[in-house]
Amino acid sequence: MSTKKSGIPISVSLSSTLESEAIYPQQVRNKKRLIMISCYAVAVGAAISLIARFLVYLISLITNLSFYQNLSFHEVSPAHNQLGMIVIAIPALGGIIVGLMAKYGSKAIRGHGIPEAMEQILTNESKIRPTITYLKPISSAIAIGTGGPFGAEGPIIATGGALGSTLGQLLRITHTERKILLSAGAVAGMTAIFGTPIAAIFLAIELLLFEFTPRSIIPVALACITGAAGHHLLFSAVPVFFSGASIDVVSNVSIFFYSLMGLLIGFLAILVTKSVYAVEDLFEKLPIHWVWWPAIGGIAVGLIGYFFPRTLGVGYENITDLLSGKMPLYFVLTLCVFKYLSWVLALGSGTSGGTLAPLLTIGAALGVLIAMVFKHLMPDLDINLALAALIGMSAMFAGASRALLTSILFALETTGHFNALIPLLAACVASYTVSYLFMRNTIMTEKISRRGVLTPDEYEPNLLEMVNVGQIMQQVAVTVLETVSILEAQDWFNKSTERPDYLIIVNEEQQYVGLISTKELYKFTGNDKTQVSTLIEKSVKPLYTDNSLRAALNVMLTENKHCLPVIDRKREIAGLITYDRLLNSFQEISAKSERRTINISLRRRGLKFIANRRRPNHVR
Repeated sequence: MSTKKSGIPISVSLSSTLESEAIYPQQVRNKKRLIMISCYAVAVGAAISLIARFLVYLISLITNLSFYQNLSFHEVSPAHNQLGMIVIAIPALGGIIVGLMAKYGSKAIRGHGIPEAMEQILTNESKIRPTITYLKPISSAIAIGTGGPFGAEGPIIATGGALGSTLGQLLRITHTERKILLSAGAVAGMTAIFGTPIAAIFLAIELLLFEFTPRSIIPVALACITGAAGHHLLFSAVPVFFSGASIDVVSNVSIFFYSLMGLLIGFLAILVTKSVYAVEDLFEKLPIHWVWWPAIGGIAVGLIGYFFPRTLGVGYENITDLLSGKMPLYFVLTLCVFKYLSWVLALGSGTSGGTLAPLLTIGAALGVLIAMVFKHLMPDLDINLALAALIGMSAMFAGASRALLTSILFALETTGHFNALIPLLAACVASYTVSYLFMRNTIMTEKISRRGVLTPDEYEPNLLEMVNVGQIMQQVAVTVLETVSILEAQDWFNKSTERPDYLIIVNEEQQYVGLISTKELYKFTGNDKTQVSTLIEKSVKPLYTDNSLRAALNVMLTENKHCLPVIDRKREIAGLITYDRLLNSFQEISAKSERRTINISLRRRGLKFIANRRRPNHVR
């Protein structure tokens, strides 16, 4: 038996077998799984790119059939139809079909898709019904193709999420990995439509993943790159909203103006968000079954579209025209007001469609209108109408969704106006601030919040990742040769002034063999030749001193052990870490944090369950 005073590491020459027992092979397995999930994410990104192209073709086909009685996949706008008052019935017919699909297919196709994906991530281990993969794009194509004032981005995000979730349910992966595939599919779909991989990555972080870690960012980024390649191959390499307008470098005075514009649009974003759900509440009070609500919303869309045809359909050309800065005041005003009314009534009725394109249209029009007013009041003010439209659409998205970085990067990538970064940043931060101060939920979270689902609005690092094992371990006091008898160990322990709770068992070469509890040592009554090594039930995997507490906790739960030995990088035994010591450290770290949201985030990650977890009998 060899002893050393507490605080001095025991020098042990560990064999290569120890390396296979330590925690780092688990990290190697995690990296292998990361590569595997990344490959799946790329496959999902490629598949959703094809589905995105199919969705656009389907929207074009239905639009041609509905408004021009033409069997064609050529992209057209319903704004140029010659149907007269018949146009009123077309969106209503589309609403009837969508309502029936929702009733007999899946109710989850209603709405714009992102809140539904968020809800499944937060409450259902990222499990989405596989039928959504085909029901959502078909229902959305019918709603949009018959004149619904929506964009294709919401449906394709929902479809991509459903595809990733479905694959995750077929594979033997964790729900966290399923969440990553869901997010990867969703944002890859957005990238395939708009060609905005960077904005899509941040959309995943701000609205879907609720984390920023290598295990999630790498697969999502690869899926977005795949979606971007799909966009260039299947759509176009030109920015989606390229208008050809020039945006000059702005002055400090104009930046102040754009910041003020962001504040105003922030308040208008609150109004837009609240009005959507107010209309939903009104539909809830109707004395008819919800399956007919989309038809009623369709009638409203048709009526508005009869008088203002530009409000019908996706309307990406409206955004491009607004970004040119050359639209007359009358068209800007009517487009802003009636696109808003058409969209709010249609979305509130529960039909299938997206929110991004309408928000961009309304925001761009508001930006131009505000700029025109300021330019009229102050003719000498250096205001660029094209830049005002760009800032308006980005600030509206930032205020309504509170996806700040996504809104900025989306505007830059879809227009190519990268020199507009500073005014965009100023306006979007202003809009975001107003939204955060005066609106509890966003257009993305209000629906699920009403169902009792809490969404985080702050993302903090896992507290258990901020401390390593070496900082809280207890130093080793005693090592015992495996050939020593139990009675000898008991005799030494009775005479020793040291009272460790655990003994580390080593072999003649001082290699780590296992760990035993001194309680188990004293329980033994038998042959005096029985060796202490017989008390080792199972070899306990050691940790490295620079492993995080989270890694230690994972091993404890996986191996059902409440005590683990710790080694340093020289492969020398450095100490022990116990379950109680780990939890006490976590409580101390938590006590230093005054932010309640961190505790909420940790509870979601299962730490509350772990802290209250019933420990094995030998731990008590």
